[in-house]
Amino acid sequence: MRIFVTGASGWIGSGVVPELIGAGHEVVGLARSDASAAALVAAGAEAERGTLDDLEILEKAAASSDGVIHLAFKHEIAFTGDFQGAADADRRAVEVFGEALAGSDRPLVIASGVLGLAPGRVATEMDGRGIDPALAAHGPGPQARAATAQFTLSLASRGVRSSVVRLPPTCHGDGDNGFMAIIVGIARAKGVSGYVGGGANRWPAVHRIDAAKLFRLAVEKAPAGSALHAVAEEGVPIRNVAEVIGKHLDLPVISVTAEDAGEHFGFLGGFLGADSPASSALTRELLGWQTTEPGLIEDLDQDYYYRLP
Repeated sequence: MRIFVTGASGWIGSGVVPELIGAGHEVVGLARSDASAAALVAAGAEAERGTLDDLEILEKAAASSDGVIHLAFKHEIAFTGDFQGAADADRRAVEVFGEALAGSDRPLVIASGVLGLAPGRVATEMDGRGIDPALAAHGPGPQARAATAQFTLSLASRGVRSSVVRLPPTCHGDGDNGFMAIIVGIARAKGVSGYVGGGANRWPAVHRIDAAKLFRLAVEKAPAGSALHAVAEEGVPIRNVAEVIGKHLDLPVISVTAEDAGEHFGFLGGFLGADSPASSALTRELLGWQTTEPGLIEDLDQDYYYRLP
């Protein structure tokens, strides 16, 4: 298959591209810069220069492909105050992909998330089929992104083999600059390794390489309208995360109250206390996905999470 990948040089994409190429697929990756384009070519892919705002480029690339994996998201503006703008750009791109692939039974796979799907209980692939009113507490941006996931699944009725891969809040590994790296940085800056409340709340997790395998399986054979969970570990207690970070940084491990979480953890304060375990049992049964990489605590026990820039 000839597969068009957005976000191809990003954290997830840089794992997905070699996974696809290793399985015999041709890859065309969207590249925003010369450096990204060069990295893609070095990995054995073709580079298509453009951004998520270049809708004509997206349409042509999707139309000339055998399938699309959409990983790009404007995180740089989402986490600096304009989540709505990032969600809107994401929706426009998915609409373009839907039009380009309509009636062809070609696959469209997009990335979404499991955090908050079923607070306090284990979420399954059957959850999240509607928009949770609780998302309103986080503003219109998260609601809009959830709506885009629902729209993607609805494209199955228009002859698109659409699927949504829901990622845990931590997709870890060497080079991770996501939530775990941020938590390490906060601990170093504050002089303590913290968790919220009792720390028994759980976050699901997956290694980047295992997530890449699932994106490949999804584009190859996921049935139309599939919601898939890239979850290797159902739920890792956040206190365990704080303890291993405290050990490596030689810092005390402390509880932070929910009321003080925002001040201590910044924007992460509203998420770090969430109890949001998730299962991938249905995904594993459907696609035969198997995870082989280290778990989150094992990964956090490695030196690379504590290297200073």
